[in-house]
Amino acid sequence: MKRRHFLLATAGVLSAAVMMQSPASAADPEYTFKLHHFLSPKSPAQTQMLEPWAEAIEKDSDGRIEIEIYPSMSLGGAPPQLFRQVADGVVDIVWTVNGYTPGLFPRSEAFELPTVFTNDIAATNLAMREMYDEYLADEYEGVHLLFNHVHAGQAIHTAKKPVHSVEDTQGMKLRVPGPTGNAVVKAMGATPVTMPVPDLPQSLATSAVDGALIPWEIIPPLKLQDVTDYQIEGPDANRFGTTVFQVSMNKDKWDSLPADIQEIFNKNSDEEWLKKVAEVWRASDDKGIQIAVDAGNEHIVLTEEQMAGFNEALTPVVNAWIEEQGDDFDAKALVDTAKKTIEKHKQ
Repeated sequence: MKRRHFLLATAGVLSAAVMMQSPASAADPEYTFKLHHFLSPKSPAQTQMLEPWAEAIEKDSDGRIEIEIYPSMSLGGAPPQLFRQVADGVVDIVWTVNGYTPGLFPRSEAFELPTVFTNDIAATNLAMREMYDEYLADEYEGVHLLFNHVHAGQAIHTAKKPVHSVEDTQGMKLRVPGPTGNAVVKAMGATPVTMPVPDLPQSLATSAVDGALIPWEIIPPLKLQDVTDYQIEGPDANRFGTTVFQVSMNKDKWDSLPADIQEIFNKNSDEEWLKKVAEVWRASDDKGIQIAVDAGNEHIVLTEEQMAGFNEALTPVVNAWIEEQGDDFDAKALVDTAKKTIEKHKQ
């Protein structure tokens, strides 16, 4: 399925318009891009982020660019294959979760860690952008990165059991988005279960998992209010880490584009855009939790003391992640710089 543009006009008006058009304006787009992703066409990720982004690029190009959006893996494959699809040129652009391809983006993982990301989407988006050239670029060599972003952060959804402390998560099976989520759930004393987002409702309904580590925004598209009873987060929307996403273009495709077309993409993927992305994900998150509450679910907001207990349990996750990177790069410097840069952009 792709986003299409329709022109409604009478035959007479249309004929007159065609006669008045110049050859350039009547021509097909010079550059057509296929954008593939894993969520539904009605998800906020498509309707409020990817579609406005594509439309802005098309408008700025005066019709020279067309971006066709293919949701729900409609071009084939599974979500973990998206990065390979764009790197190999099977598709032109993807929106995907870095963690779906574990081990390929270790530097970017630093921004997913609990206590590194707490609750500020915009500050984290801007920090990743600021630090990209020096700290992150090496792991995106196979593609041209258009932009990274995060969502509102991992909260806890449970099917049947309320959670108020780390002790309450002991022995649970929780769905996780990727490697950093694995470590977070293990530190909580629970068992991590990795799966793509679309598989979650069935897994909750059949008790294959007891809950999930995922933000509120996913509640409406997956109807999680029907298969969960509790949604848990810290005070002031504090979360247990986050997920890094990327919108990337095939590198050969990017390199083949003239500078003015590249500049249109760059202009529409800048700092102001990253702030808008943050607003989209925050608004979607707020909408999601409201839907759950309206359905009768309990929204549990931990106290400062309860959240401190979680943070104490999760601090070793950051230390272990730093040690696991070995000599590949200075992981401690990356974490320290990420925290400082996020804090700077919070101001």
